[in-house]
Amino acid sequence: MPESIGFEEGERVLTWPGLCDALARGHALPRAEIADSFLYRGADTLLNRAAWIDGLGLAVKTATIFPGNGASGRPAVNGGVCLYSDADGTLEAMVDFHLVTKWKTAGDSLLAATRLARPDSRRILVLGAGNVARSLVEAYRSAFPEAEFMIWSRSGHSARRLADPLGLAVATDLEAAVKAADIVTSATMATEPLIRGDWLRPGQHIDLIGAFRPDMREADDRALQRARVFVDSRETVLAHIGELKIPLASGAIGPEDVLADYYDLVAGGVRREDRDEITLFKNGGGAHLDLMTARHILDAWRGA
Repeated sequence: MPESIGFEEGERVLTWPGLCDALARGHALPRAEIADSFLYRGADTLLNRAAWIDGLGLAVKTATIFPGNGASGRPAVNGGVCLYSDADGTLEAMVDFHLVTKWKTAGDSLLAATRLARPDSRRILVLGAGNVARSLVEAYRSAFPEAEFMIWSRSGHSARRLADPLGLAVATDLEAAVKAADIVTSATMATEPLIRGDWLRPGQHIDLIGAFRPDMREADDRALQRARVFVDSRETVLAHIGELKIPLASGAIGPEDVLADYYDLVAGGVRREDRDEITLFKNGGGAHLDLMTARHILDAWRGA
C-alpha cells in the first residue's frame, strides 16, 4: 500500500537545511523530464505538473489556483501530489499538497538565497501576506537568524494579520522598504510590476516567486537589466512565466542575460561574485522540484 503523509506528520520530520541539501543533490542527477499543462478560466488556473528523474522517481502534482478564494477565507491554491517508484512505476506515496507546496516553494527560494544573497544580510522585506509569505519568513530565518523582517502587502490589514503574531514590522511605503532591504522576497498575485529597478541598490538580492502565468510580473524591466539574473529552471521559466517571458519577447533582456539555473549548481554557476552586485532569482517552482521535495519528505518520514 502507498504511504499517506499528512501535513503535520511531514512538518515534524523536515528541516530547511535538509531540504536545501536534497534539492542540491537532486540537481546533480540526470536532468528531469518535465511536462506542464495549464487550463484557464478567467483568473482561475488548473495546473498539472509531471516530472521524472532517472534514479529518483516520478511525481504528478495537480494544482488549482483560485485567487478569489481569499475573500471567503479559503486557500487560493489546492491540489494533490502523487509520488511513483522509479523502479516499477508503482504509487509509493500520496503526500499532502500543502506540505509539498510550502516546503518546495520556500526551499526553492532559500537555496538560491544561500548562494546569491550576502551572508551578512540583516534586513529582509517580504511582499505578500499569505501562506507563502509566512513560510518564507520561517525559511529565511533558518539561514539568516539575525535578520529583521518587514511585511508589505497591498492590504495593510493582511500585512498586520501576518506580522503581529510573529512580532514583525509592517511596511507602508513600498519604495522606501525596498531601498532599505538587503533581501526582497516577493510572493504576490501581481500582474503588473511592483518592484522598480530604479529603487534597487548595490548588494541586494531580489527573490521573485508570485508570477506563475504568462501575464504576471512582480519586477520591471529595469530591475532585470540592473541585476545578475538566475532562475531555478530555464525550461520551466523562460517561455512560460511572464517575469522572464515578457522582457525576453520585448528585447529588454536577452537569453544570455539569464546566467544560470540550478543545473549549473555543481559547476558553481549559481553564486554571488562580489558584495556590490544586485542578484535576482526567479522561483518558477517546476515539477522537478515537487518531485525532489516529495521524495525528500518520504525519505525523511521513513527515516523518522
